[in-house]
Amino acid sequence: MKLPPIAAAALAAALSAAPLAAEERPTLTVYAYDSFVSDWGPGPAVEKAFEAECGCDLRFVAAGDGAALLGRLKLEGARTEADVALGLDTNLTAEAAESGLFAPHGIAAKVDLPGGWDDPLFLPYDYGWFAFVYDSTRLPEPPADFEALANAENLRIVIQDPRSSTPGLGLLMWVKHIYGERAGDYWRRLAPRIVTVTKGWSEAYGMFLEGEADMALSYTTSPAYHLIAEGDASKKAAIFPEGHYMQVEVAGKLAASDQPELADRFLRFMLSDKFQSIIPTTNWMYPVAAPAQGLPEGFETLPRPARSLLFPPEQARALRDAAVDEWLDALSR
Repeated sequence: MKLPPIAAAALAAALSAAPLAAEERPTLTVYAYDSFVSDWGPGPAVEKAFEAECGCDLRFVAAGDGAALLGRLKLEGARTEADVALGLDTNLTAEAAESGLFAPHGIAAKVDLPGGWDDPLFLPYDYGWFAFVYDSTRLPEPPADFEALANAENLRIVIQDPRSSTPGLGLLMWVKHIYGERAGDYWRRLAPRIVTVTKGWSEAYGMFLEGEADMALSYTTSPAYHLIAEGDASKKAAIFPEGHYMQVEVAGKLAASDQPELADRFLRFMLSDKFQSIIPTTNWMYPVAAPAQGLPEGFETLPRPARSLLFPPEQARALRDAAVDEWLDALSR
């Protein structure tokens, strides 16, 4: 079909401008931990949903586990490409705030979170409780508490390094919360049960699934994946009467961001139903804002600890270095 000259000129101009328009789409760079960014994590679905309404390109960058992510940001400083960091938790937020790398979000967060939320720099997006996960077909009678965990002969457990991993640091705080000044002694008693210490969660949980360990440090929600995605009810979380340490995962805007308004928009989107409904069956955690359709079927079967344990961010920061040292000392013997 032939076009009139004016229409042809308009079409040519539009076509020549299309690549330029695409190039001018702003890019939001979000640093996140590896499992969030993976094909089976929340990243791909979050990227698709946010780009559908922002007119931008959302670029996720895998930065190791949560503690490693903060280390990378501190190393890069004001030169970082990150606009948003996603995947820290309350054991790291005091240190992250001290770095001066984050800017206030100015967002009133309405969240359904045990203990509520009030932090000018960081917003939560999910939460859960740490737990040792086991396969009931291989370990029909798991340890019933921390003492049984340390005393169980021939038990093999795998944990994560607290210097690079938020679950690893969470376990450190969990033991410290229960044992206090006796935490070092407990680690010395537990050390013979530890097969290995991995850099991050994915490696540890993979070893457990491959049968290289009887239990892995994970979450009370981890069995939901096996139940919902695989129809496998054999994976269980051991519930200890001492209580379980809670993890609240957060995101924050970098002060050096050249897309501050877009970063704020992402943080608001993070609390929306679109984002929150993605979390349960991709990150396998509890969303901080209940999705309109409720939690997926299967979550109602998950045990909830009778006691939630959590140090305030400042106390966790004050305890961290000494706790890491006593952990290292115990495992090096």
